[in-house]
Formats: sequence, structure tokens, C-alpha cells
Amino acid sequence: MKIKDIRAKSVGDLADARRSMKQEMLNLRIQQKSGQLENPARIRVLRRSVARIETVINELAAKKAAAAK
Repeated sequence: MKIKDIRAKSVGDLADARRSMKQEMLNLRIQQKSGQLENPARIRVLRRSVARIETVINELAAKKAAAAK
């Protein structure tokens, strides 16, 4: 997921996307342990996408806190 797409979404949508990506990462790790994983690079892509989403969520929270002061 591109950062431009992430910034266009609301916090609720970002939280839902993060939750689904973490669930997919769990499933991929289980497949990896059982030797059934076809695309190991997908774990890396998901991990980085989750980090991007969390960064944007934290930025939005910091903006909101700064505006409240």
C-alpha cells in the first residue's frame, strides 16, 4: 500500500486495514512454519505496510493533540 493511499484514508479505515494485514501476516507465518508458503516476500511487504499505517495514525494523533493545546 502506497503512502499516498494511506494518507487519503480515515483513522477507522486505517485501523481496519492494519487489523486485516496483521491477520494475514499471522496466516503467512503459520504457512511458513508448515512449509507451505509460496511467496515469502509477502511477509516483508505486509510488515512495512503496517509500519506505514501506524506512522500515519501516530502523525494524525500528534496533529490532533497539538491542535488541542
